[in-house]
Amino acid sequence: QVQLVESGGGLVQAGGSLRLSCAASGRTFSSYAMGWFRQAPGKEREFVAAISWAGGTTYEADSVKGRFTISRDNAKNTVYLQMNSLKPEDTAVYYCAARGGSDTYTRWAPSRDLNEYAYWGQGTQVTVSS
Repeated sequence: QVQLVESGGGLVQAGGSLRLSCAASGRTFSSYAMGWFRQAPGKEREFVAAISWAGGTTYEADSVKGRFTISRDNAKNTVYLQMNSLKPEDTAVYYCAARGGSDTYTRWAPSRDLNEYAYWGQGTQVTVSS
């Protein structure tokens, strides 16, 4: 089991920045690729960014590319999402997730598919005012 706790959400004006953190406990954090997803009211949960177990490979959604950056610190068991140039349409609950999979190589690889993540945090609210 992996337990995930997000923090860093809040209210910010358009154009501002926030950094989300996701602290992991339980099984070895560095064994898992990690992802960030978000869900706005009335919408389905969507992919935001993902990072491989060692941080060498990252993916971002087109809607956030160039504005959001995912990173991780395996020594601190933490994954981050730096969000710059925020827009009102970024308003959502943001979730971090740890990759599932039956073998190590699968769990190491980042994915854009939320169905491939086995462990989820409780979410943190991000609200961007215009």
